[in-house]
Amino acid sequence: MKPTRKTCVVCGREIQWRKKWRHTWHQVKYCSRACRKNGLGAVDKALEETIMTLLHKRSASSSICPSEAARKYLSDCDEDNWRSLLEPARRAARRLAHKGKIKIIQAGVTVDPSHFRGPIRLKLK
Repeated sequence: MKPTRKTCVVCGREIQWRKKWRHTWHQVKYCSRACRKNGLGAVDKALEETIMTLLHKRSASSSICPSEAARKYLSDCDEDNWRSLLEPARRAARRLAHKGKIKIIQAGVTVDPSHFRGPIRLKLK
């Protein structure tokens, strides 16, 4: 029997099944030690909300860049270093895509949230 597909609760990437997990697969939540250690914080949840807010304010056919969410979140906090939040914004986008709320687009084509590389755009599903 093939195990069900799972995504990491922190980074949103697909978790690769390992034979050592055959008896505990139902308990696996994280793809790595780093994700287990860092966990899902308040900033991560706020970035998800920011992405959804920005997308709902736009027309259904438009999209946003994850950097827009990072900038918006930091402008609400009166800080300037938005680049430090770019990867957390991309992780938030992966989680939202796996939940079925948004789609991740690259060069006009929807891409797999676990395997994209390079610049992306986010769009409501």
